[in-house]
Formats: sequence, structure tokens, C-alpha cells
Amino acid sequence: MKLNKLIIASVFAAGALFASADNLIILHTNDTHSQLDPTDKNEGGILRRKALIDSVRAEQPNVLLIDCGDMVQGTLYFSIYKGEAERDMMNNLGYDIQILGNHEFDNGIESIAQVWSGLNAEKLTSNYDLRDTALDSIFKPYTIKEYGGKRIGFIAINLDPKGMIADSNTGGIKYIDGIKAANSLAWFLKNIERVDAVIALTHVGYDTHNPPTPSDVDIARSSEDIDIIIGGHSHTTINPAAEKTPEYLIPNAAGDSILVVQTGGRGLYLGEITLDLESMTPAYRLIPVDSRLDNRIYPEAAALLANYRKGVDALKMEKIGKMAQELPHGSHMTVNWVADVMFEKGSELTDRKVDLSLVNKGGIRRGLPAGHITKELIMTMLPFDNKLVVMEIKGSDLKAALDVFAGKNGDGISAGFDPNAIIPDKIYTLVTIDYLANGGDYLATLTNGNVIARSALRLDETMIDYILSQKGKNIKYNDNRRRL
Repeated sequence: MKLNKLIIASVFAAGALFASADNLIILHTNDTHSQLDPTDKNEGGILRRKALIDSVRAEQPNVLLIDCGDMVQGTLYFSIYKGEAERDMMNNLGYDIQILGNHEFDNGIESIAQVWSGLNAEKLTSNYDLRDTALDSIFKPYTIKEYGGKRIGFIAINLDPKGMIADSNTGGIKYIDGIKAANSLAWFLKNIERVDAVIALTHVGYDTHNPPTPSDVDIARSSEDIDIIIGGHSHTTINPAAEKTPEYLIPNAAGDSILVVQTGGRGLYLGEITLDLESMTPAYRLIPVDSRLDNRIYPEAAALLANYRKGVDALKMEKIGKMAQELPHGSHMTVNWVADVMFEKGSELTDRKVDLSLVNKGGIRRGLPAGHITKELIMTMLPFDNKLVVMEIKGSDLKAALDVFAGKNGDGISAGFDPNAIIPDKIYTLVTIDYLANGGDYLATLTNGNVIARSALRLDETMIDYILSQKGKNIKYNDNRRRL
């Protein structure tokens, strides 16, 4: 498919560009992360998304709805209901194809099997070998859809779980090289199945560099038979109508350009590809999901979500302390505060003098406002099933881990430790979370350490315990130094 005639739309309204039976409308999301309600800024929300999707369906005969992974993890809906709320709402919206993200594994492979067995969408993965796992009978390597006499093949490329997903949660899944799987299966679909187009659905990241996982850009450049890539994982907002947007036409190995798209995250946008089934030329736009859709909310969908919201609202009401100032999401101050609290609480787990604590910014999913702090805020700030560990680690292994963190810009260590003064042969006492101690976030050298103490509490429970110990006084924290 040559995309020299790619049409880019700047229209931000509900409904597809061309109302015609000769078009296929592909609607897509990625990395919605349990954001079933609108955000704190009143953006997104799955009820608004449903209104937008159904307005397109009302105008178009050929509509396909796709999600590219990480539909869970990030709000209390997942913390409380373990994926059931997201599954039921995705079923209500009528998703046709669903692929895995890395956060689908947060509760382990058996949980995926239990929850996803009730997911109505076709479930695809093309580069995970699922034989002898609980997912073997649930997923397919590809699917073919036919519209207007044209056959379109869909494949799904996932990231390498090593270093990203805890080994204990993957249940024996074997990773197959993403580029090799994409190219061989796309060739098969074009030359054996005789499809007219191949669309790769991915959860690897737009241009991230986490070898051996290839990025969307890597897959595009190495391909000859893939025509469109719809991605996820990096939360990249690709909006051709914006002045500055990542490159969305990527030259492939055959000298053509292929469309690469992604909608950001949290369900703030709905992506829409309009594929002309006669010329096989796509048009693309990004549609905001916002309050302009509120007058179209479906009572039946709202009632379904309300059943799950009861448990969420109860935790939103439970106040546990106060912050003297805002801790912005992604700021060094927020990362440093979490690291320092980890240091203090981790030191209570051992009689040894603790040298430092280490925390990854990816484990901190939101900031905190000034004023009252609720359990809901802490549970969504630190949503993962991580627990504190105290470990002994050789200086050379610690230095290698800190070098990995330094390259990612934003992870942190507790106050008072100088990474430049590490003695290679010295044994240090480190407080961190079990995910990192097991080599997560590509900190492979931490697995050389020796764990000497573990907390029985999850990290969010540890943080709640710390805040309660302040007995209602304003918590002040002003350390905004960049640590790594």
C-alpha cells in the first residue's frame, strides 16, 4: 500500500470523514489504563468514548474497534476489581480486537486467563509463544476481516517481557523476535492468504529503545508487507493536525511510506483511520474525548459503570492526611519524596544502617494535590503490587543499576547518597521494591544482590502507614533536586 495519497484530517468532530460503504472506519485506543471516569482535568471517560464510537457506527456501515493494550492499571477500578470493570465496559463498547499490553500481566497470567475469557473481542498475539500456558486457547496469531470485497489481515506484536514484566507473572510465555514475527506473518498473509492489506497492532512503543524489543519505527522501516501500524505502550500522541507531532509516515524497506499512529494515553483521544476500500488509501485523524459528548451518554452504560463506582467512591472519601504543597506528577520532588519515605520505612525493617533507597519513576503513576490526601490518591499513585525489600549489593552492581536509571532521566534515590562516590568492592545496604530487586525496569545487576528483609505491606500500604503516622499535620517536602 503506497500512502503518497494519505489524507490527513484536521476536523475535530464526531463521525467519520467519508460516509460510504466503500470505506472501512478503524477506531482505536491504547494505554487507557483503567481511566473509566474522566481525569482530574475532566478529560476522557469511557462513557464519552462510547457516545463517540456509537455516533460513528450510526453513520458508517463498516466500523472496526481496536485496543492496543494496557487497558488496565492506573485507577481504583483495577485495584479493587482486578480487570473485571474494564472488561465489562470494553464489552459494552463492543471492541472487536484486543491485544495485550505489559500491564495486563500485573496480576499474573492466571488472572489474564480468568478475566479475558469473558472478553468478547478477538484476542491476538503474534510473537508470544503461549503453548503450555493458561492463555494458549484464548489468543490467535492473526485474524482476517473482509469489507467491500477486500481482505485485511491483522497481526499483534508485543514487547519482550524480560526486564519489563516480573518473571513470576508471565507464566512460561516465550518471546519471539518482534521484527521477524511481524515480517514473516505479514508475508504469509499477503502471499498465502492473499489479503489486500496488513495492519500491525503493537504494544512496543513508538520510538523507544529497549532492545531486543523493536519500536514501531523499527518495525515500519524493516517491513515490506505491513501497510499500517497502530501502536501503544509509549503513550505517544500522534496528531497530524497539530503543528508538532511525531513522524507518522515512515519509509519502509520497499521504499514506500506506511502510516504509524498512536493516541497517547488515558483515553483522552480516539483514533480514526478511514480506509478507502477502492484505492486502499487511508485518512487519519485524532478526535478528543471530552465534555462536549456529555449530552449523548447512554443510561445503560452509565448504570453498568455505576455498579463498579460504589467501591471506588468509598475510598475517595477516606481522608488520611494533608500535604502542605502539591507534588506534581513526573516531578523530581515527587520521585524524591517517595524515595525518602521508602528509605525511612525500609530502615525499620532491619537493624543495619541503610545506605540508600532506589525508586523508579514508572512506578509512580500520579502526583498529589495540596490539601487533604485520601486512600484513593495514594492507591492510584502507587498502584502496583510492589513491596519494600532490603538487600545487600556490591558497589559495582549498584553502580551499573544507577547508570541504567541515569540514562532514563527521572528515576531517583534517597537524599544524602552520592552515586559518584560508590566503591566497587564495598557492600551497600539498599532499600527498593521487589520488582526492581528482581531485575525489573532493566536493572539486571540488582539480581546479584542478597535480600535480607521484606515488608509484608504493599508500597501503597506502606505510604498510607507513613502518612497516618504524621497524625494529620501538614506534610512539607521541598526537595526538588534532580538525583539521577
